Amino acid sequence: MPARCLRFHTAGGHDGGVNDETTPTAAAPADPPIDGPRNADAGESPTGRADGASGPHASSPHTSSPHTSGPHTSGPHASIPHVSSAAHNHFGPLNLGAAEARRVRLMLAAIVVPLVVATLIGLIVLWPSGNSLVGSQPFTADGATLESATITSLNTAACADTTGALEGVTNDSLLADAVCARITSGDGAGLVMPVHIPAESLAAADVGDRLQVMYAPAALASGTPYVFVDYARQVPVTALAVVYLVLVVAVAGRKGALSVLGLLLATGVLLGFMIPALLDLASPMWVTLVGASAMMLLAVYVAHGISVRTTTALLGTFAGVVITVLLSLWGVDAANLTGATDETALTLTSMVGGINLQALLTCGMVVAALGVLNDVTITQASAVWELHAANPALGRARLFTGGMRIGRDHIASTVYTLAFAYAGTALPLILAASLIDRPLAATLLSGEIAEEVVRTLVSSIGLVLAIPATTAIAAALCRTGEPAVTAEA
Repeated sequence: MPARCLRFHTAGGHDGGVNDETTPTAAAPADPPIDGPRNADAGESPTGRADGASGPHASSPHTSSPHTSGPHTSGPHASIPHVSSAAHNHFGPLNLGAAEARRVRLMLAAIVVPLVVATLIGLIVLWPSGNSLVGSQPFTADGATLESATITSLNTAACADTTGALEGVTNDSLLADAVCARITSGDGAGLVMPVHIPAESLAAADVGDRLQVMYAPAALASGTPYVFVDYARQVPVTALAVVYLVLVVAVAGRKGALSVLGLLLATGVLLGFMIPALLDLASPMWVTLVGASAMMLLAVYVAHGISVRTTTALLGTFAGVVITVLLSLWGVDAANLTGATDETALTLTSMVGGINLQALLTCGMVVAALGVLNDVTITQASAVWELHAANPALGRARLFTGGMRIGRDHIASTVYTLAFAYAGTALPLILAASLIDRPLAATLLSGEIAEEVVRTLVSSIGLVLAIPATTAIAAALCRTGEPAVTAEA
């Protein structure tokens, strides 16, 4: 029996993948990327060029060797064809038989259209009432106004004239942690006044920094009527956003611009639907499912277009979301996580009576996993369809096996992605916990850290299970064993 091998090539022809461990390895000629099944009868190369095409990568589909097998090889030992970096290209053309393309589209439409309808119904039913709590709490105290200022000196001696004028009517309690700043808005515009900055924020202050300050006449008795609110960050954040947009468009072109548009639309769902609905005390589980569904539909189809690949990936993403929701519900309940482990959560319960912090914790676990979940399902669906397009004779079991060989690489590279992301955001918490003389296991299972551990594990399990789910969905949709005249799908 001829030796067969499984090799995944990058666009440059380098071995970027995995050899089939069940058969001897054999060197294979470096073929160009495969965008569709080879048509031996038409004398086409894998890239669609006729025999005799010139170029350093030209190859003839009729060349045979004991170590290779054609794409139409059938039987239980049919080999998996060479798969190029197109398996990681979510946007390349996918050529299927005309009849198969039509069949797959109908099957996907029969599944996705009800999901879209269910999502729209969910949005209508769960849409927050007109009495939303968003913006219901005042930001400033009565009589106070928000103004802007620019730091002129870190030493209040530079504005001694102003502080001296206040002597006798203040107790100077706010001047211990104060800077001199020129007020640039409001009735005090042009004045150089002391501005109180809390000690934890003072370390970042420098001359020339712009501040948001609150003018509170009631604070005059403490040394200054101007109190620090926050640093003005519009310029650096806007600059970073512009650089990001320029680079995305420059590198990814139209697809990059559409990806950003999809991100904005998904963010709109989060801010315009999910947050108001959760504050309206709607069921967090249903808000999460409906919101995640709407976010993925918009982000995926706007960024990648409506196609067989993206729709297959979308189904895999839905499967991953459902798995993550179920796991998070069980994990939060079984581990007795309360969600009330920080000051922000406690403040929220005091402002919104009846809000369920445990359910919010579940919702956060799902939303945090959406981006990575969608990335792996898009890539996995693309890989399976590439394998099928390159060799329509491969059975579903072989497609699943070949797809999972690629999927294992995805799992290996993403299994620590969420863990590192959460570790980075929880770094101050980890540092504070490390100061306590307590066994490591007890520290990891303490309330605040246990939330991060469960969040990481739940999201990672959902991510890992989404890969075989997407692979199985893609393989099940393929009609195997019969090459056909190709038509782009």
